[in-house]
Formats: sequence, structure tokens, C-alpha cells
Amino acid sequence: MIRRNQWLAAPLGAATAAALLSGCGSTDGSNAGSGKGVVMGISDKVKATDPASGYDPGSWLLFNNVFQSLLSFPKGGTTPEPDAAQACAFEGADSKLYKCTLRSGLKFSNGNALTSKDVKHSFERTLKINDDNGPAVMLSSIAGIDAPDDKTVVFRLKTSDATFPSKIASGAGSIVDHTEYPADKLRTDGKAVGSGVYKLDSISEKSANFSVNSSYTGRAKPKNSGVTMKFFNEDQAALKKVLESGDVDFAFRGLAAKDIAGLADKTGNQKVEVVQGTGAEVEHLVFNMNDPVAGKLPIRKAIAYLVDREALVKDVYDGTATSLYSIVPAGIAGHTTPFFDRYGGSPQPEKAKAVLRAANIKDKVKITLYSTPTRYGPSTDQEFQLIAKQLNDSGLFEADVKSIEFEQYEKDIQEGKYGVYVKGWVPDYPDADNFTQPFFGPDNVLRNNYDNKEISGTIIPSTSAKSDRSAANADYVRLQDIVADEIPILPLWQGKQYAVTRPNVTGLQWSLDASTVFRFWEISKG
Repeated sequence: MIRRNQWLAAPLGAATAAALLSGCGSTDGSNAGSGKGVVMGISDKVKATDPASGYDPGSWLLFNNVFQSLLSFPKGGTTPEPDAAQACAFEGADSKLYKCTLRSGLKFSNGNALTSKDVKHSFERTLKINDDNGPAVMLSSIAGIDAPDDKTVVFRLKTSDATFPSKIASGAGSIVDHTEYPADKLRTDGKAVGSGVYKLDSISEKSANFSVNSSYTGRAKPKNSGVTMKFFNEDQAALKKVLESGDVDFAFRGLAAKDIAGLADKTGNQKVEVVQGTGAEVEHLVFNMNDPVAGKLPIRKAIAYLVDREALVKDVYDGTATSLYSIVPAGIAGHTTPFFDRYGGSPQPEKAKAVLRAANIKDKVKITLYSTPTRYGPSTDQEFQLIAKQLNDSGLFEADVKSIEFEQYEKDIQEGKYGVYVKGWVPDYPDADNFTQPFFGPDNVLRNNYDNKEISGTIIPSTSAKSDRSAANADYVRLQDIVADEIPILPLWQGKQYAVTRPNVTGLQWSLDASTVFRFWEISKG
């Protein structure tokens, strides 16, 4: 299964418990959009237009603008707020019953009314279709859905899940018209009918065109009259060329830092501006706990003492990432820095040597680091070569790197063939749960044979039951400490988000936050 948050989009240099209440938005046409249309260049593909299938960054970008969810993340915020819903709240103390009341006057872009029947249909079809490339896995806690009247939806959950509001605020919560989308199969005509701020007019291999949805009811106020997306399929040279010529107004995901420096006119003035925001994409070194070498804690500790994250960020990623010292990244509630506290922010070869000698490991440790350039970008190999050099320069390791094409790479990980390998993570929602829960237990997504019973049996169930997310912070601190002590994974870096734009484009900063929601409606062009 290709899950969206398993696959890291390499950084630029590398290729809620209380009731949620909101006032109603405009229904008088004032959301019709204003200003000029804008053109964006993007390196990602849109792999799906049906929300029951898409689970990739490009598809979710489309979903977040064409479809509404009951809740959504406000710009600059990580706590979901009502969108298609007027109010949502957990009922009862166990976070297992979640009730939402819809806004009045909701309509799809085809003019049909949006009711609780559509909400129920949307979630049930995603679960029933259970597409391998879809987000059904995010909704697995749903036991049943009731729609007692046109404006009320009640979710019955199998287990306590305080992060449920965040999950349904993501692309997985997209609401579709029950008359347009079959209950048991995907829509295959490439069209999309939603109630979001925009409607999809057309899509092809080369571009997608969006216009403002005049039927939209909500709080967003579009600052443009439409958006065109042009796809460049990781062709950085082509993306740079059209940005320089003015054929696109801004580029998102895929323009290298070295290319930006060259985007100046004949007088030396920059033709573009770089807009930087908060990123929550992360990359880890993963250890197979059953491996005869990587499975030894002293060896993992020695590696933790020797990896120089600052050098990786500077020499490989041109400063477009930041060093990461925990599995929960900065900007996410509950974040701490236990790997920095235990192993330092710079290489400590003497401590690495001491921990190995204390375990009676006197010979050089022979180890192979496995990389894949296909999914994470060509700089991943360069990064791993540098990590191997850092280990070897200590005189304690004899490390090499093998680069494997992604399909074989995943098969080999499933079969436990690698001792040390790379994994990236793009969050589905900005909560510490999404950076922890999938990584632990016998069937964790990392396939590294790590199962700490305190984490999987006590801490995660405890955090899942706390609808006041700040009350879960102490549990997450404990979890991060355990990971830093046992080192099943070694956090490497946290990506920054960038857009490169012509000077006359504004509003992009509101699409570059930890929610990972790209908001077309905030962008304007002078």
C-alpha cells in the first residue's frame, strides 16, 4: 500500500475535545473570487481526483481546494476548526462518539445540496472501496456512522481516538456528492465535484485548471479568480526555465536551491523571491532490530554519537532542512530534543568508542547503509555517502552504501534484508500522534521489528484517549525519551517548506505551515 505519509518529498535543495464552533460563511456570491488568475509550477503529479483513492501530496493539494471537510486547519494553525460543519464535539468521556452539525445552505459545485447523507456516503465509500492507494487506513477507527437528520452526523468509533478531528480535517475527510460518486467503486472520468472554494475545470498530464466555486459556503475569501497548475514531473530545469520566463507565477516543490541563486536579471537583481514556511516532513535512519549488527544497541548508540546532522543540512541540502533530534518535529505540540540531550549536536567519537568498547566490540563495525533515490530524490544517495564517511572517519566503522530502486527496496525491507535504511514521513495531520503511532508495534510502517510494550500498550492508547491534546504532552515526552534510549530509528532532519515566486505574487506564506494544506484562495497577483 502506498501511503501518503510514508513517502518524503525531499526538501527544496534535493529535488479537539471542546466543541468547535464557527459562524456561517457567505452565501450571497461574495466568495466568487477577485483579482487575476495565477499559474503555479509543481514537481508532483496529481495521481487521483477521487478522494477515496488519492493519498499523495499532489492529489491532496487538489482535494484541499476542491472539496470541503467537516473541519479544516486554519492558516498558521494546527487545531482543526469547523468548515462544512457548524459545530463538532466528542460526546462522553471516552472520545468514542463524535457528533457534527452541518452549516446551513451547503451546496456542491453542481448545485446539489450537501447534507449529512453525503457526509455518511463519503466516509463509508472510502472505507468500503479501501483502495490500496487511498486514505481508508486513516479512517479505520470508525465503527459506524449515523445521519439522523439532514444536518447531523454522528461517528461511532471502535476505540478512543482524540485525533479523529484532525484526521477528518485532512484530505481523507473530503465530502463528495452521493449522486456523483458510486458507493462501491472509484470515479474514473477525471472529474471532481465538491463544495470547496474551487472547482476543477480540467486536468491532463500537463496541467490542471481551477476556477472559483460560486456555490461555496464557508469562511475563505478567494483572492484570485482561478489557478492553473502546470506539472513538471521532477524536471527542475524545465521548472526553473518557465519561472524565469514568467510562464508560471510561482513554483512549489521541486526547484533546487542552486537554481534559485541563478534567477537574476542582467543587472543582478533577483527575478524571484523565496517564501519560506514551517515544514513537518522528516527523514529517519531506520534500524532493523533483528539484524545481527544494527540490532545491537551499542552499535546504534555509536552511530548516534557520530552522525553530523549539521553537515548533512549544509553540504547536501543547502540549508533547506534543519537538524532533527526527535521523532516529533519542531512546531508540533509535545516536541522535545532527547537525541541532542543524550548524543549531542556534533560528532563525539570518543563517546562512540567508549560505548563500543564497553560492549567488548573492538574491531571495526562492518555495516551497509541502504538508500533509494527514486522516492526521496537523488540527494539521498549523496546524504548516505556522507553519513558513511562520518562513520568511517571515526575509525570505528567500515560502512558502505547501496542504492536500490524503490520497488525492490520496499520488497527487501518487507523481507527484513536490510540492517540500516532510510525512511521519510510526510504528515497527514499536524499532531504528535501522526509521528508516533504508525511507527510502533509489530506491524509498524517502518518494518523494523521494533515493539516497545510501554509505547504500544500504554502510552499510545493513553494519548489517543486525551481529547485535550495538551494533556498528552507528558506522555509524548516519555515516548520520545524511550526512543532516544533504545534508538530503533535515528532522526536526521526536518524539511522546510518553500515556494519560489515572482515579486508580484503574495499570500504564499499562508500555504507553508505545519498543516501541509496548500490554500489556493490566499494567493493573489498584482
